[in-house]
Amino acid sequence: MRRRAAALAVPFSAVLLAVTSCGTIPEDWRTPAFMRGDEEELDERLPTVTGEVGEEPKVEFPDIAPPDEQISGVVSEGGGEDELVRADDMILANIVDYQWTAEGEAEKTTSTYDTGAPVLLELGQMNEELSADLVDQPVGSRVVYVFPGQDAAEAEAMGQPSPQPGSTVSIVDIQSRYGRGDVVPGEQTTDGGEDGMPTAADAGRDRPDIQIPDSDAPDELRTVELIEGSGPEVEAEQQLVVQYTGVTWSDGEVFDSTWDRGGAPATFPIGVGQVIQGWDEGLVGQKVGSRVMLAIPEDLAYGENAAESGSPEGPLVFVVDILGAVDSQPAPEEEGGEAEETAEDEPAAE
Repeated sequence: MRRRAAALAVPFSAVLLAVTSCGTIPEDWRTPAFMRGDEEELDERLPTVTGEVGEEPKVEFPDIAPPDEQISGVVSEGGGEDELVRADDMILANIVDYQWTAEGEAEKTTSTYDTGAPVLLELGQMNEELSADLVDQPVGSRVVYVFPGQDAAEAEAMGQPSPQPGSTVSIVDIQSRYGRGDVVPGEQTTDGGEDGMPTAADAGRDRPDIQIPDSDAPDELRTVELIEGSGPEVEAEQQLVVQYTGVTWSDGEVFDSTWDRGGAPATFPIGVGQVIQGWDEGLVGQKVGSRVMLAIPEDLAYGENAAESGSPEGPLVFVVDILGAVDSQPAPEEEGGEAEETAEDEPAAE
């Protein structure tokens, strides 16, 4: 369903991003914040973080120099034991970053609480050293990371900006999780099939079996709500989290499905030209928690030249479970206060 690949902006701390892209944490950065056992003891060098998860935390920094090694720890554990984070989950998190510059002194640099847009983090793409404190924690937990300042020469060699003095601190609040095999709750009220539409019986936690009728495809976009969700309506420019299966109308063959990739949900921006037009038009306005069937004519799918790009040809049918919809991070502002638009921001041509 993608029209072109889109990078997902994740406003984690610069150090976290740098470490993730490098593949390993330097050996001399690694110090456990606590020993795992019957009782978890936090490292005394961690900042004191208070307040409810879901609200911006209050942070007090100890009267010591910023640590010169990486430390981390769970400072608040959520109460939902039935919602433990798994190693291959995608989590929705609020993140607050500080630059710890001297004894008891720090400056907040970024906060998703300020922007109102939490971020999606795919734990399977993070280093185990970074994800370890998140895995097996209940939703509603809060984790703090402290990273020592990066060496200026090393940063230059990696093509990264010159590091700021002191240590970088990231506070990660786990708001919710999405995992393999997740589907929307509720029972289907219909399998479709009316007025020449395809059918798709409820397959539980498995790929739906979409059956194409012996009739012509509709010449305009059609949607059928198989399960009506109770969440908010999807808005343009949000990031969607979905399970989906797509088939061609001509032969009913599956050409793409999250279930064929182990049932790991997919995520992408909606309503901004990053996916085919039939998705942008058919999913915006649907409710989170819905299962929707889309019958998409050729001109709203990959077009008459689909074969040239290796895309499925002709009219298409999708069944989509809308697991979540997340507000996107605002674009960075230029010095003049306006975000600069470039050709890269434009959707790919038909």
